[in-house]
Amino acid sequence: MKLIRRHIDRDGSGSVTLYPEEPEDMWHAYNLIRPTDLLSAKALRRVTDKSATTGSTRSETVQLNLTIRVKSLDFDAQAGQLHVSGQIARETKHTKIGQFHTLDLELQRNFTLDKDAQDGEAWDSVAREQLAEATDQTRGTEAVAVVMQEGLANICFITQYQTVLRQRIEHSVPRKRAGAGRSADHDKGLQKFYVVTLETLMRQISTLLENKPNATFPILLGSPGFTAAGFLKHITETASSKGDKLLQDLVKRKAFLTIHTSSGHLHSLNEVLKSPEVLANMKDTKYAKETELMDKFFELLRKDDGRAWYGPKEVERAVDKGAVGRGGGTLLISHSLFRSQDIATRRRWVRLVDQVREVEGGDVRILSSDHESGRRLEGLGGIAAILTFPVDDEESASDSDGDNS
Repeated sequence: MKLIRRHIDRDGSGSVTLYPEEPEDMWHAYNLIRPTDLLSAKALRRVTDKSATTGSTRSETVQLNLTIRVKSLDFDAQAGQLHVSGQIARETKHTKIGQFHTLDLELQRNFTLDKDAQDGEAWDSVAREQLAEATDQTRGTEAVAVVMQEGLANICFITQYQTVLRQRIEHSVPRKRAGAGRSADHDKGLQKFYVVTLETLMRQISTLLENKPNATFPILLGSPGFTAAGFLKHITETASSKGDKLLQDLVKRKAFLTIHTSSGHLHSLNEVLKSPEVLANMKDTKYAKETELMDKFFELLRKDDGRAWYGPKEVERAVDKGAVGRGGGTLLISHSLFRSQDIATRRRWVRLVDQVREVEGGDVRILSSDHESGRRLEGLGGIAAILTFPVDDEESASDSDGDNS
């Protein structure tokens, strides 16, 4: 996402104009835009004019620069489309204040986001962090994955913030039959499946490299049985026999990594990403670090030593006791909590983040529910914490009784 203009006052009021360049930028926009914000963008709207002399009406579609007060958002991650609905906040020649409209944000088209401390929510610490992430030109895809079985392949991009299914391939492969020469149809069908899958994969990778031609990332091939190994063999042979420089470079730098999975369906992507060889290969990526943190949290939870807490009230009590601070304290919180329709709720979580970071000196990780680590956190209510010292059940129960008195 390109930052075109930024003007934010000391009280946090102000606006930014952004230019989304790639599909993941829509995900960042989805997290930046909150209910009650002002959003301005070009829009198409059908208007009806009535002739004062003849009384006849004429309907046409016109392009307008519209500003709406945001009410709700609808994000389609696979299509990279973001629809933002709200009431028109600034009158134009063809629209009146209060009318409802939906703005469809698109790639390669500016939009302006205005947050006002008086009318709603300012650019708080979390919003500023999200803005910095959205406009960080060094971020990108951390891995490409192909989860497959005979006749089925799912090609996915794993970015710092989400996992996106880019293409699903289905190709008929005859069943393998016993007997001399009876497996020829199966082998021929499987070879054709490999050809189609590789052609599709290379198109997706070429698209990925259009904006960042020097990017490097592992390509993970996961399958039950020997399907992934057979596909890798086909890749290597194709690179040797054809003059595809990109494919030859990928093979030369050993970008492909095979992993065993229970199936070739999309849900098995989690098995790929959690495999030791993949975690070792991606150990410095944002995804791997968040996975490691969630694994550590669940390990402490199993130990039941009072250092792993989850749930809104429980985590807030732990923070108030200074247990999520310097020396290993970590607050794990989901992006989704900052998209609440209620301003007071959003401010509650921003204050908690600020307290851990600025007062207690602890670490804060805001996880995306579009990654496996974030989905695990969502199952805990969207918030959890690793404590620097134990807080036992009796103490928490006592605090809870005090809260109710």
